[in-house]
Amino acid sequence: MVDVSSKRDTRREAVARGIVRTQAETLALIQSGGIEKGDVIATARLAGVMAAKRTHELIPLCHPLLLTDIDVQITPDAKESTLEIEAVVRTTGKTGVEMEAMTAVSVAALTIYDMCKAVDRGMRVESIRLVRKRGGKSGAIVLER
Repeated sequence: MVDVSSKRDTRREAVARGIVRTQAETLALIQSGGIEKGDVIATARLAGVMAAKRTHELIPLCHPLLLTDIDVQITPDAKESTLEIEAVVRTTGKTGVEMEAMTAVSVAALTIYDMCKAVDRGMRVESIRLVRKRGGKSGAIVLER
C-alpha cells in the first residue's frame, strides 16, 4: 500500500455512476416487483452499501477506511430501458473514497444482473465511472455533473 501516514485528515467524497441496460419488459418487471428473486432495487442498493464497506478486501493494496456515509440510489429510466446507479461515499481521512464509490456501483449493477438474468440474457452493465470527488491535496475534480 501507499504510505499515507504523513497526510492530514480531510473530508472526502466521491460520486460514481453506472448503468444497467435491460429489455423494456425486464425493467417493467423490476418496477412492478415481478422478479422472482425479490425486490431488485432494494437488494442492489444494499449490496452496493455492503460492497463499499468491503472494498479493501476486494481491491489489492486498497486502504481500509472508516466510511462515514454511503448512499446508493438506483433510478429506472423507462425511455432508455436502463437503471442508473449512483453511489456517494464520504469519509474524513488520509485517502480518498473513489474506489469505494466505484465498487458500490459495480456490485449494485452485478446484483441487478444476477437477480434478472433468468428473464433477460441480454442485459449489459455499462459505463461505470467516477463522476466527481473532493478532498485531499488535489481538491475537487468534476468529470461530469
